Amino acid sequence: MIKLDIFSDPICPWCYIGKARLEAALDQRPDHPFVVEWHPFQLNPDMPQDGMDRRAYLEGKFGGTAGAKSAYRPIVETLAAELPDADLGKIKKTPNTLDAHRLIHWAGLEAKQTLMVDALFEAYFVDGRDIGDAETLADIADSIGMDASVVTRLLDTQEDVDLIKSRDVHGRERGITGVPLFVVAQQHAVSGAQNSGLWLSVIDELMEQVGDTPVQ
Repeated sequence: MIKLDIFSDPICPWCYIGKARLEAALDQRPDHPFVVEWHPFQLNPDMPQDGMDRRAYLEGKFGGTAGAKSAYRPIVETLAAELPDADLGKIKKTPNTLDAHRLIHWAGLEAKQTLMVDALFEAYFVDGRDIGDAETLADIADSIGMDASVVTRLLDTQEDVDLIKSRDVHGRERGITGVPLFVVAQQHAVSGAQNSGLWLSVIDELMEQVGDTPVQ
């Protein structure tokens, strides 16, 4: 098996798209060698705890309404073509994702990490839910079979806050400046929402290499 480390943020549209493209390739190669682990990277580490109005955030980030529309045009077009259930118009708030990353970490302890990432992407991009809200996160946890009452109690503490922040900082110290970023076998970095064809090529090459490895 080969480790595939994925640095991502659940409010990143290209992370959502990149995951869908990767999974389309994995579905075509069900005997792929990857073992996936998700790692935290906050697009907005300085976002207020309660988040902020999405329109104000986008206009501030991209220099006004025209800049925001221009920056998001390729995202809107790609989602329409590849993930038509997504509805950006439902998203009213850009949240702080620290707690969402804590939830992904806790889900990983129960071998449900990818399920949680799926659920967070769907909650945000399809349903327009506030994934910075503790009650919402507990409900999402419940939807994948985690104990919502435990999650609620944990979210009300500082449990693993420093851990998530330190992992985020560690990624930046390694040179990560944007996501998604995929690291294959702790050696080869694949940046951005690459298409499924590239992933099929990577998988086929890896499987050929594994097949050529002599038995000791």
